[in-house]
Amino acid sequence: MTAQAGAILNSASAWDAVDWRNIERNICRLQARIVKAVQHKKWNKVRALQHLLTHSAGGKLLAARRVTENDGRKTPGVDGELWDTPQKKLQGVTSLKARGYHPMPLRRIYIPKANGKLRPLGIPTMRDRAMQALYLLALDPVAETLADGVSFGFRRGRGCADAIEQCFKTLCHQNPSWVLEGDIKGCFDNISHQWLLDNVPLNKPILRKWLKSGYLEKQVFFDTISGTPQGGIISPVLANLALDGLERRLRESFPLRGKGSERGRAAQVHLIRYADDFVITGHSEELLKVIVKPLVESFLLQRGLVLSPEKTVITHVREGFDFLGQNVRRYPNGKLFIKPSRKSIETLLSKVKQIIREHIGRAAHILIKRLNPVIRGWTNYHRHVVSKRIFARLDGAIFRMLWQWAQARHPRKGCRWIKQKYFERVGTRDWWFFGKPDGTDGWLYRVRLFHASSVKIVRHVQVRSGLNPYDPSWEPYLTRRTVVAPHRSRS
Repeated sequence: MTAQAGAILNSASAWDAVDWRNIERNICRLQARIVKAVQHKKWNKVRALQHLLTHSAGGKLLAARRVTENDGRKTPGVDGELWDTPQKKLQGVTSLKARGYHPMPLRRIYIPKANGKLRPLGIPTMRDRAMQALYLLALDPVAETLADGVSFGFRRGRGCADAIEQCFKTLCHQNPSWVLEGDIKGCFDNISHQWLLDNVPLNKPILRKWLKSGYLEKQVFFDTISGTPQGGIISPVLANLALDGLERRLRESFPLRGKGSERGRAAQVHLIRYADDFVITGHSEELLKVIVKPLVESFLLQRGLVLSPEKTVITHVREGFDFLGQNVRRYPNGKLFIKPSRKSIETLLSKVKQIIREHIGRAAHILIKRLNPVIRGWTNYHRHVVSKRIFARLDGAIFRMLWQWAQARHPRKGCRWIKQKYFERVGTRDWWFFGKPDGTDGWLYRVRLFHASSVKIVRHVQVRSGLNPYDPSWEPYLTRRTVVAPHRSRS
């Protein structure tokens, strides 16, 4: 690996000449060795292997490829530089050196949150992003090996569907009946730097420089005294490492096996976590309020974190609660149903309405091309829960919006004329909204609206809790899972 990748860096070879498959194979071998060393608690060997990976030419090439091919590749940092040509990419790879490295301040921007507030993001420079991606290659195998089995956020091979399926498996019986809905106040912004430096198995000087790099807002420099910036490639893994261990802490107080297991099983305390959002079940409200919640607060306090008093509530399953865009509720007949939350539905309809308003003067085929990805993405996310009736209602609501759009475009035309121009029958489905570019005719050029009700409801098969994508022993399982259902392998 080193000879082949190093030869590319030391020559004028084109970026496209890199043998990515061979480099990925060799980096995977190093990561597998890191996993094995962590499993055997050989921390000196872990550090040696991490040093080998982060100083390898292959690791640097993979890091540069990641930051130049992801969605943020066109977003510059404070230096305004982009690696948008093969020459710049190779020059960037050669600049990834730990000796003499000093990260530049982050560029602070704000994006809107669902509650109307603004979420701060810190945008690193391309070089700093590539350095984070490089060290992430060495840190992620350690994080995956040490992670809680019920943590599903920002992890390879896991996703929201796994967390929701875990909710169903935990709550589908009559007990537990109570849920602590936990939300950490400013998780990314308040994690203790000292805790990260003391507990994250990574090059300490490099990690300290990232944490203390500061940010620029309106050309004014601000120090960072806590937290890891939202926007950094390595930040989600650092947050996961800070929150991992909560499940073990709960099991120490409520064991399922061995001494005290009878009391532990009766308490029905189970954790389901996705990033900084989590729920903890229990057999009674008093148990969650008096014992579990103080235990969680003590765990978070060591990491400089606190629970949000407004969003952290204790709820009975009969009343239902929202988690990851889904509503989980046990109905009077005793059955547990998980459906898209009302807030998620309203957000989708508001977005569709906004798109239609913005395209009041545009052609139908342009509007359809803008709407289809939004509708398809939302329905694919919710296709694993009880959504069929909601999908049909969404189609009805979107149809009414489109009918009003068509009437607004042609106020002097009758309903029959509008129907013939924008709606057609295809097979047994009537009133299918369609459009076609100007100057074209025939079925070949027609663009049709995607219907939410056309998506089949498929029960998600949850990933095994012990999965480690960097451990070669799990490779056959991942291969079978990908072949049977490719969407299950997505994180």
